[in-house]
This record gives sequence, structure tokens and C-alpha cells, in this order.
Amino acid sequence: MGIGGISMWQLLILLLIVVLVFGTKRLRNMGSDLGAAVKGFRKGMDDGQKDEDKLEPDQITSETAAKQASAEKPDETAAREKELNG
Repeated sequence: MGIGGISMWQLLILLLIVVLVFGTKRLRNMGSDLGAAVKGFRKGMDDGQKDEDKLEPDQITSETAAKQASAEKPDETAAREKELNG
């Protein structure tokens, strides 16, 4: 039994078709590109976590609020102020 009801023979045939269509050189390049992308993503996530750890808890909430406020459109901000002021 293979993965999800697919037998080993079906997986081998699928692999053979992929190699014939793309070729080994292109598959190797795609694999290395994918690996570099995953590595860059992990590095970015680690850097973001380190930056967040450096901030004080009140800075995190104020930065989040500032980002949300800057992302809003001016019309939405004016409408929200009217709701708050009555």
C-alpha cells in the first residue's frame, strides 16, 4: 500500500513521467530553488521573531494599532471617528 491508496507502482510511473517531461537538470534546479525559498522563509520568520522579542509589550500593541490605522482608507477612518464621537 502506498500513500493515500496509491500503490508503489503508480508512484514510480508518475515519477518516470515527470522526469521525462521536465528532465533531471530542470528538476534539480527546481529542487534547489525550492530549498533556497524555504531557507529564506525560515530566516525571515526567525528575524521577525527576534525583532518582536526585542520590543516591550506595550510597543507591540502600539505598533500593531499603528499598522492597522495606516492600512485603513481615509474614508473608513473618518467614519470610525464619527461613530466614536457620536
